[in-house]
Amino acid sequence: MLGIVPGLQARVLAAPFIANNKMLSGFLSHPAGPFTIFFWAPTFKWAISLSNIADLQRPVEKISLPQQIAVTATGVIWSRYSMVITPVNWNLFSVNVFMAMTGFAQLYRKLTAPATPTKAE
Repeated sequence: MLGIVPGLQARVLAAPFIANNKMLSGFLSHPAGPFTIFFWAPTFKWAISLSNIADLQRPVEKISLPQQIAVTATGVIWSRYSMVITPVNWNLFSVNVFMAMTGFAQLYRKLTAPATPTKAE
């Protein structure tokens, strides 16, 4: 095997505590487990959803409509994709469902907010 990660994974899985724990060893050896990019990419993607939640405190006029459309569309599209790939990536699915929900919430806020009057020049 090439690279550092496969050797590290083998050493971790050989540790007695992990080898004797069926659930933990199954998680660590899963094809979308923490020794793969298929785990870490969706894990870091949670930052986008969490920042979208923080933006719920932002004034509506500062919400970017194109950005929230992109966040929502990304969530919907990748949620579907995560269910048709092999192996099914539940981490990818959950982060994208959450991303779609936060995007929909922001779009709802933006589209239902009363219009703000513009300054006359």
